[in-house]
Amino acid sequence: MQPTGSATATITLGSLAFGDREQMPRKFSCDGAGVSPPLSWSGAPDGTRSFALIVEDPDAGGFVHWAVAGIPGDGQRLDEDASGSGELVEGRNSFGKTGWGGPCPPSGEHRYVFTLYALSQEPPLQPGFDARALREAMSGIVLAQGELIGRYARG
Repeated sequence: MQPTGSATATITLGSLAFGDREQMPRKFSCDGAGVSPPLSWSGAPDGTRSFALIVEDPDAGGFVHWAVAGIPGDGQRLDEDASGSGELVEGRNSFGKTGWGGPCPPSGEHRYVFTLYALSQEPPLQPGFDARALREAMSGIVLAQGELIGRYARG
């Protein structure tokens, strides 16, 4: 379920670590260091006050790997290993932990959908929120969004 709003603009979201629909390096997974990947974006519309990010695995029923709110509206990137830095308002992932939970598919290759939302205001969330609460808080304030898909298979 996507948050509702009048989002018509598109943000260009990318990573220096992998291209759209390309294999994610092992170091971002449970098989490696498990650090969050670097992300950068452009094309946020005027009026953007903050950004939010949700990373999900649709091949595992929407398993949430990362939920982030309160990214400053003038920001254009998240550095590698930004999760856990204390600079982000991070939510609980489907592993039951706050912050980034790297890819760890039980079998085969899975897709990891990174969706960045440009928001007209900052959602009033405290650390440890879940993706459902973030989606509800974003309802009606999404100005634009962008998507990046990474793939990962263990072995």
